[in-house]
Amino acid sequence: MTTRRDFLKQAGGAAGIVFCGCAMRDPARAQQAGEARLPVVVNGKRVKTIDVHAHCHFREAIALMGDEGPRVMPQTKGAQEHFIVIAERLKGMDAQAIDLEVLSINPFWYRKDRDTAAAIVKVQNEKLAELSASRPDRFAAFASLALQYPDLAVEQLETAVKKLGLRGAAIGGSVAGEEFADPKFHPVWAKAEELGAVLFIHPQSTPELAKRFRGNGWLSNTIGNPLDTTIALQHLIFEGTLDRFPGLKIIAAHGGGYLPSYAPRSDHACFVSPQNCNADIKLKKKPTEYLNQLYFDSLVFTPEALRHIVAQVGASQIVIGSDHPIPWAEHPVDHIFATTTLSNDEKAAILGGNAARLLGLAV
Repeated sequence: MTTRRDFLKQAGGAAGIVFCGCAMRDPARAQQAGEARLPVVVNGKRVKTIDVHAHCHFREAIALMGDEGPRVMPQTKGAQEHFIVIAERLKGMDAQAIDLEVLSINPFWYRKDRDTAAAIVKVQNEKLAELSASRPDRFAAFASLALQYPDLAVEQLETAVKKLGLRGAAIGGSVAGEEFADPKFHPVWAKAEELGAVLFIHPQSTPELAKRFRGNGWLSNTIGNPLDTTIALQHLIFEGTLDRFPGLKIIAAHGGGYLPSYAPRSDHACFVSPQNCNADIKLKKKPTEYLNQLYFDSLVFTPEALRHIVAQVGASQIVIGSDHPIPWAEHPVDHIFATTTLSNDEKAAILGGNAARLLGLAV
């Protein structure tokens, strides 16, 4: 078996590779504003801050998309910063008071043929592994998977975790219109459970509603992204997938979409309308109770929103997420400190303790 060290030796280390980057804040301005900077200290104790929601791209992988390549890059601020050298990314992380980023790539290959998807995933996972190994104190990564071919995805996940040292996999909110609860994906979730691999769900809007999302406000993202995550999580709950794979470790981006904000409605659905529920699926818990075994990132913008999600799922289930380099949350650490309802222990856990435990990272 090829080990991670063997792979890196064969790859020749990290030299000569340009990796993903981030948009930087002005360090002097941040310092003047009194915002959190490295090192972060809570109640007199140094805390290692870990951002589980940070993105990148590799030009070599995008080139494999052919004419579709230009559409892969997000049309947002910070898009070009996906392609910068390591030193620039580190400056951005320092300005945000982030010790370590767990990098991921939003799936853009789910509709590609098997060979193309396999080639894209191979390039990305090897480069993510190389980057993580070059600075393990600052980077970790979630693998890419060709989920449209579940048998291939199983192999890719095992290689990513066992040989490349990646921490799990980043997945979309569905696969070309197919829900994760579909039994065809069970082998992938079984492998993730076996490996203890974390699955990071990052949505890609809700394509079925594209017509209604037209108009002002970028609704395909503003509404479409959190909605897509909400639907994905609800299917995993109501179809019994989380009962079938109780050891699955799932992080939901953007605070889990709308689910934590209106979860109790789920507990009443099958009582009010049993004809719309499958009597053969007997859940082991109330739908809301499954939220307490899921993890959610902190990208919910306000202290009140973070207070609410903590009240719903517990501080032990929250991890930092910034969406870096897209400037949704330029002050992710300050956001935690600004939530005054959190105790010092809860702040330390959200800032890095929860992610370190979940991902098996050194603190």
